[in-house]
Amino acid sequence: MTAVPFFDYSRHYLDDRDNYLKIIDEVSSKGAFIMQNELSQFEENLSSFTKAKYSIGVANATDGLEMCWMAIGLNPTDEVIISSHTMLATASAIKLAGGKPIPVDIGYDNLIDPLKVEEAINENTVGIMPTQLNGRTCDMDKIMSIANKYNLYVVEDAAQALGSSFNGKFAGTFGHASSISFYPAKVLGCLGDGGAILTNSENLFQTIYQLHDHGRDLNGIVRRWGRNSRLDNLNAAILDFKLKSYKDVIKRRRQIASIYQERLSTLEYINLPPAPGSEDKHFDIFQNYEITARNRNQLKKYLHDLDIGTLIQWGGQGIHQFKELGFDLNLPNTELFFKKCLMLPINLFISDNDVNYVCDSIIKFYK
Repeated sequence: MTAVPFFDYSRHYLDDRDNYLKIIDEVSSKGAFIMQNELSQFEENLSSFTKAKYSIGVANATDGLEMCWMAIGLNPTDEVIISSHTMLATASAIKLAGGKPIPVDIGYDNLIDPLKVEEAINENTVGIMPTQLNGRTCDMDKIMSIANKYNLYVVEDAAQALGSSFNGKFAGTFGHASSISFYPAKVLGCLGDGGAILTNSENLFQTIYQLHDHGRDLNGIVRRWGRNSRLDNLNAAILDFKLKSYKDVIKRRRQIASIYQERLSTLEYINLPPAPGSEDKHFDIFQNYEITARNRNQLKKYLHDLDIGTLIQWGGQGIHQFKELGFDLNLPNTELFFKKCLMLPINLFISDNDVNYVCDSIIKFYK
C-alpha cells in the first residue's frame, strides 16, 4: 500500500511546478522582487476575498500578530487573554510586543472558552486574542460581546483559518486586526514563510504598514521605528495565482473531511470534528483534521507502522504547560485534550483511496 504522508512538501511544489516556474520567470525577469505590483495585486485580491478593508503582506503570521499588538500599544502590565490550545507564536507575539499573555481553558469545541475568558478579565486586561484553529472560527458573537462589554481590543490569530466563517463573516474580520499564515502546509500556502494582516481600521493600517517597512509610510517617509517584515513579491505572485482556485481547494478538503466523518463517526473510542454541512453557524475549511482518541499513542504508532503520517500538534503541550516561560496553571480541559489529540492526513495530495485506507486502518485498530 502506498504511504499516506501527513503532508508531502515536495508535491506542494511539483504538482504545480510548471505554473510556479512561469510565475518565477515572469517576476524575476522584471527584477520585481520586493514591494512591487504583484504584492499590491495580491493584497487587493485578499481584501476582496475576505471583505476586509485593508490587507498587508508580511514576512510571516507571527510577525503579523506582534505588529498588530505593537500598533495597538502594550505596557508590561497589560494582559491579553488567549487559548492555551494554540501555537506558541500566539503567546510570544504578545510578550514580544510588550504585554503579558494569559492562557485560559478550552470549551466543548476545543477552542477558547468564552466563559473562561470573562472569568480571567481583571483591571490589567486590555485584549483578547482568539485562535481560529484548524480552519474553524470561534463563536465570535460571544467573544465580541465580552470585548465590547469590557472595552477590550480583539486581535484574531487567524493563521489557520483563511476562508472559514462564523455567521457568514470571515475569520480575521471580526476584531480590530488579524494575522493569516501562508506557511507551505496551510490551505493557501506559499513556497516558504509568508503572512498577511487584515484590518478595517485606517489608523491601524497606517501604523502597521509603517511597522512592517522600516517605519516608512506609503510615500516612503519615515514616521516611526519599524522592522523589515514584508511578503516577498515572488510569493505574493504565487499566492495570488493560488487564490483564484482557493474555493475549490476548500471544497476538496471538506470532501475529505466528509469521508472521515462517514467512515469513523460510529467508532466508540474517538471523537471527530463537526462534519461539513453540520456546522450550523460555522463554515470550516479543515486546515487540519484533528480527532481525540483513546489509546492515542498506540494508535499513532500503529498508523506509523502502516506508513500513515499523523501529527500531535505542538508536541502535545498547551501554552500554560511551558514552565520555562513562567506559566504554571491548571487547565484541565486543555490538558485532557492534549493527551488524546491526533491529526490525520488532509491535503490536496491524497486520494479518496488514501483516506479510506486511513479509515480502514483506524477501524481495524479498534476492533
